[in-house]
Amino acid sequence: MASRSSYRLDELFQRTVQPLLGVPYRWGGASPSGFDCSGFTQYVYKKFDVSLPRTASQQFEKGTKVSTSSMQPGDLVFFDTGGGSISHVGIYMGAGKMAHAASGQGSVKINSIDWYLNHYRVVGVKRYL
Repeated sequence: MASRSSYRLDELFQRTVQPLLGVPYRWGGASPSGFDCSGFTQYVYKKFDVSLPRTASQQFEKGTKVSTSSMQPGDLVFFDTGGGSISHVGIYMGAGKMAHAASGQGSVKINSIDWYLNHYRVVGVKRYL
């Protein structure tokens, strides 16, 4: 398993996520034929030998809580997009970027995290590595 002390996780996450950019958004999807947000995070973390549960709310129950000001590459950021509960998760990539399977954009993307932080409620940030 990768560890923060033995690897540059930002580079490892970049190499893991880059080939998945553009994979179509598919509700319930958990493979390179289509991902939803938590299927994407589960798939990426499996590449690091970390087994995450299937749904974003279940993933949020695991890991170590960190603040948004202390986010590091690989941390998962959980959002409430308006329904009152966790409804989206993305991987913080460093440099103000987040990788996620974006239903509104139709595919896996890397976007500026600032828009999401300003438009949705952050439920929390969790660290798994």
